[in-house]
Amino acid sequence: MGAPYGMEVVESCLGCKLRAQGKFCDLSPAALHAFAAITYTTVYPEGAVLFVEGQMPRGVFLLCQGRAKLSVAAKENKRLILKIAGPGEMLGLAATISGKPYELSAKTMDPCQVTFVKAPEFLRFVHEHAEACFGVAEQLSEKYTSACHFRSRTLSRSPAERLAKLLLEWSSNADGSGKGETRFSLTLTHDEIAEMIETTRETVTRWFNRLKKRGIVKMHGATLVICNESVLRRMAH
Repeated sequence: MGAPYGMEVVESCLGCKLRAQGKFCDLSPAALHAFAAITYTTVYPEGAVLFVEGQMPRGVFLLCQGRAKLSVAAKENKRLILKIAGPGEMLGLAATISGKPYELSAKTMDPCQVTFVKAPEFLRFVHEHAEACFGVAEQLSEKYTSACHFRSRTLSRSPAERLAKLLLEWSSNADGSGKGETRFSLTLTHDEIAEMIETTRETVTRWFNRLKKRGIVKMHGATLVICNESVLRRMAH
């Protein structure tokens, strides 16, 4: 079916062609039928707030299409981005499992299709379907890894070190060019990168210019190429 924002919205998990992208929703037919019966699908515009830090959990938000930034309050009324979530990720999971307030805020970065499940129904579903427990465990494990990366970045001594660590994080999931280079799409603005490494946009721009001048990275449109990973790793330590 057609939908706003040029998205092709999938109304039901049963006919979804996006399931292979996610880990939790890649369920057996029986479990998928049970899951589809308790879900609500919504299309959100860019900039929509899904939930806020400190709010009691209403349930979980499965990101089907689009991206969302996960952030926490920082000093001087600023926000600090912990992670950019993509398709297949379940947001608000830890809070829903624990019954404690959401530990962060989630806001869409693009038009997004989101599947929502109320907390009581989700907990009952996980209790009744063992395979869903493995999906929950895998998602929580990935969130723990992301939290470790975030902590490593924020403990770094300088913005240059934090930027180098962030670029290396992204490059670890990218494809190499076969020429000793690693390339990936840089879809964030300098403002957003600054919010991820606790600095200013001007500092991010200045360090990108230095990295390009030294031949450590280069840009081809929206593609960032790491030309000298060894130097970047030395900057990160």
